[in-house]
Amino acid sequence: MIPFKFHQQYNSMEQLCINFTNEKLQQFFNHTMFVLEQEEYKKEGIVWAFIDFGMDLAACIELIEKPLGIFSILEEECMFPKSSDTTFKDKLYSQHLGKTKAFEKPKPAKGKAEAHFSLVHYAGTVDYNITGWLEKNKDPLNDSVCQLYQKSSVKILAALYPPPPPEGKTSIMSQHLTKY
Repeated sequence: MIPFKFHQQYNSMEQLCINFTNEKLQQFFNHTMFVLEQEEYKKEGIVWAFIDFGMDLAACIELIEKPLGIFSILEEECMFPKSSDTTFKDKLYSQHLGKTKAFEKPKPAKGKAEAHFSLVHYAGTVDYNITGWLEKNKDPLNDSVCQLYQKSSVKILAALYPPPPPEGKTSIMSQHLTKY
């Protein structure tokens, strides 16, 4: 239906998003063309033996999107200042390795870039390298945008983006947060 991407070096976060979208589209197609069509045969009284085409892609989709899935763990890791690619990988392994058939430890071929985990997609097993995923996902605002918000005449907007405290000092916001 849709070309599936396997890069020679390694697949990154952007490729996971593309492959995830393909997985969801394929699941929709399979459900519409195979499951719903057979249910329609039954409603119309057509004698039909239900065929399980074995194309339920839920395991891989849920692994990516469910709570405690790859996207959820990535979001969580981005909230912690000391998180790293290694802590992200460790959490993925502790949450998924050996617990679902869709998540595997990669077996890279010689001369191939390091992969950190593999997902079993409908089109095959794809290796992913997580280097830089946390930085990409954080997507911080540009300094000039923050400065623009700080000078805003809309008081609530300016309050949401206070200037950073002088070096060595803590912000008023962090002082208040440490009380709780």
